[in-house]
Amino acid sequence: MAVNIIVPLDVPEGCRSKYRDNYLQITKGSGRLMLFAGDQKAEHLNDDFFGPGIDAEDNDPEHLFRIAATANVGVFAAQLGLMARYGMDYSHVPYLVKLNSKTNLVKTAQAEPVSPQWIDISQVVDFKESSRLNILGVGYTIYLGSEHEGSMLREAARIVYLAHQAGLVTVLWIYPRGIVVLDEKDPHLIAGAAGVAATLGSDFVKVNYPEKAGEDSALIFREAVQAAGRTRVVCAGGESTDARQFLQRLHDQIHISGAAGNATGRNIHQRPLAEAVRLCNAIYAITVENADVDEAYKIYRGD
Repeated sequence: MAVNIIVPLDVPEGCRSKYRDNYLQITKGSGRLMLFAGDQKAEHLNDDFFGPGIDAEDNDPEHLFRIAATANVGVFAAQLGLMARYGMDYSHVPYLVKLNSKTNLVKTAQAEPVSPQWIDISQVVDFKESSRLNILGVGYTIYLGSEHEGSMLREAARIVYLAHQAGLVTVLWIYPRGIVVLDEKDPHLIAGAAGVAATLGSDFVKVNYPEKAGEDSALIFREAVQAAGRTRVVCAGGESTDARQFLQRLHDQIHISGAAGNATGRNIHQRPLAEAVRLCNAIYAITVENADVDEAYKIYRGD
């Protein structure tokens, strides 16, 4: 699949080739993103890594790196600290540094959500150069509707600008969340979040898949894809579910809604290594290689 790369004007002349290379690597030349999310060790504490229905291997952070190193992925997203501890053994993995995270301990009823930046772009660039890891981009989460959204939007704007100055690709996680947000899966609100990503100049935006009673999610998700314009939209994978159902939903998001891929964590890493790798490869086949659901499901089953 040929991809037309539109290089943003905030990428300086000397970094335009680097940006193109990073974009081609992160999308495997397809224009679509298969992001394996490994940032949840902070976001969800151990809830997603230990307990009923979760493979015992998942409690060890290295399980994430083993998957990313063995499976077909576009990029593996995690905090820089994890990369610093494990990257020496997994140097060929394509990485995206998640710049902010918060735990799930403080609920919205107690305090409005806010997730300040942990490290800045210059630190990422320094780490990339000293570690020689294949860092292709950075990511950042915004909670629209929080009383702290202003500070997060300001940080996000600076991150996108400075990342592009360094030739890095950007992915924004944008979730409507706060006391004023009555329905986080409202399709019109999700479309608004996608539009905010466009105003920030991000290359990709990760949003939740919309839900509305009596409506086809794949059809109503088109509003968000259109609202994002040249910012490509990817969907959060959500909680673990049946593999074929997940693959069908992903196929619909791409071929009905017009989404540009996916960002999946729990649906992959909560499984044993061999199964997680097969599911990764199946997701990759749909996202990057245009496989249909039957073809992808055969990959997952190992047929």
